[in-house]
Amino acid sequence: MNGKILVIEDNEQNLYLIRYILENCGCEVSSAMDGKEGIELAARLLPDLILLDIQLPVMDGYDVARALRQNPALADTPIIAVTSYAMPGDKEKAMEAGCTGYIEKPIDPDNFDKQVEEYLSANKKEGAGK
Repeated sequence: MNGKILVIEDNEQNLYLIRYILENCGCEVSSAMDGKEGIELAARLLPDLILLDIQLPVMDGYDVARALRQNPALADTPIIAVTSYAMPGDKEKAMEAGCTGYIEKPIDPDNFDKQVEEYLSANKKEGAGK
């Protein structure tokens, strides 16, 4: 697996684990600790995939997803909510805000890379047809 991934996550332990897993799979990982920084970094980097925590300082993940979707350069970039919000309706709320996928925390280190790879592969297939 390879790709340029932006992780917007304010919890240092979660960020460390995600970075560790993805870098060991050959991904280039950048990170932002809050929503505003994440939006700015995404616009500069134009990543292949964005992993987005929902509970963030400055602005929540729903607002971040909506803002990212306003940028034409990021309109087709997969945004995956990676969140502990797992109550009925939370996944739908993330998707309505502009996320294209949803992974519940705590992440499963044995399967996380496979989950991310599915979204990366799907995006590359879609991009190849353009």
